[in-house]
Amino acid sequence: MAERVSRLSTEKAVVIFTRSQCPMCHAMLSLFSELDVCAAVHELDKDPRGRDMERELARRLGRAPPVPAVFVGGNLVGSTDKVMSLHLAGKLVPMLKAAGAIWL
Repeated sequence: MAERVSRLSTEKAVVIFTRSQCPMCHAMLSLFSELDVCAAVHELDKDPRGRDMERELARRLGRAPPVPAVFVGGNLVGSTDKVMSLHLAGKLVPMLKAAGAIWL
């Protein structure tokens, strides 16, 4: 399952693993949408192997629940708290530019 998560996490500049009824996932999707980032989104509760992927993401993040799990440029950034900390510190947009997720 680690290979599948790694492969999916590199399919676009920004990849977000979510669950469809997760409020924090919705907040992350809204943030990236406001930044004009077209992220690949994988709703784990709608994927037949979603539970296995959730376990792998929980292992990588060191926490449960593991969603939202945000990857930028193929690298795991983290969940809501880490992404928002980067954004508030002015570090998220440069990271997104470096990954080719945004241009302006």
